[in-house]
Amino acid sequence: MIAIAQRVSRASVRVGGTEIGAIGHGLLILACAEPDDTDAIADKLIAKLLKLRVFADGQGKMNRSVVDVQGGLLIVSQFTLAADLSGGNRPSFTGAAGPELGRAIYERLLATARAAHPQVAAGEFGADMQVELVNDGPVTIPITLRP
Repeated sequence: MIAIAQRVSRASVRVGGTEIGAIGHGLLILACAEPDDTDAIADKLIAKLLKLRVFADGQGKMNRSVVDVQGGLLIVSQFTLAADLSGGNRPSFTGAAGPELGRAIYERLLATARAAHPQVAAGEFGADMQVELVNDGPVTIPITLRP
């Protein structure tokens, strides 16, 4: 699984001009399932994100998690994270999971996150989405997990 975690002041996602998910301060997660991903990998990603210490403590050090600061999670599927440019300038996305597995892993991410955290918003799998965010810091963390 490939993911990008961005600490945000706010973030939202729209489909067809309609806002379908939004958070205030928290983490925007762009997530891409890969062909070998499993439910266990999705669960591991959520556990890692909930413990990721990227929010400032009283001394200004990144020492607090999204749970500690009572922030939100906005989870958006993004297969383009698997882009491969080794063959030229047009990206290949063969490293991304197919639509069926991709949807199943994305739905598992959401279910696991919602079971563990009170503020979870989502994009729409496979939709043309417009994501708006105010990156706080900026803090952007790439995460790669393998089975």
